[in-house]
Amino acid sequence: MAEEQPNLEATMGLIMNGGNAKGFAFEAIRAAKKGDFEEAHKKLDAADQALNEAHNSQTDMLTKEAQGNHQPVTLLTVHAQDHLMNAITFRDLAGEMVDMYERIAKLEK
Repeated sequence: MAEEQPNLEATMGLIMNGGNAKGFAFEAIRAAKKGDFEEAHKKLDAADQALNEAHNSQTDMLTKEAQGNHQPVTLLTVHAQDHLMNAITFRDLAGEMVDMYERIAKLEK
């Protein structure tokens, strides 16, 4: 069980940081919808930072695997990867939506 602990920590890092990134991205959309584009971009930056942390966890897992230290694939690991991919997709979409709200705001002036 002791050798599985680092993998569990990396897996939980994916879930936690992926969830944080998605939450920040959603907050960015809400801020843009209200016309607060400075806040929207701060939230997108926070989402990017959370995704970077998740990426670091994922890279740690992949590096260990590439070095021959087999990482067990559990349902929790699969869930973590799915969670991360959804967060990345949502962050990308949020960036597009913030841009769209900014364009609309400029047209309304």
